[in-house]
Amino acid sequence: MDIEIFEEWSMYIGVGGLILFMVFIVWDLAKESKAGRFGTFILFLVLGLCLLGFIIKTVLIEFVL
Repeated sequence: MDIEIFEEWSMYIGVGGLILFMVFIVWDLAKESKAGRFGTFILFLVLGLCLLGFIIKTVLIEFVL
């Protein structure tokens, strides 16, 4: 396995793990604060927009470079 391929896979696996951990943190925060359905929806919406920004950035870099 080439080092560039290893680094690319490591980044995606690492970022994926961090994303799953962030989902767990937001879910736990919503549960502990008794945010309700609307509050939980808003928390996950904001997290989803951040993830969407990361995905868009990755796609744009692939198309530009």
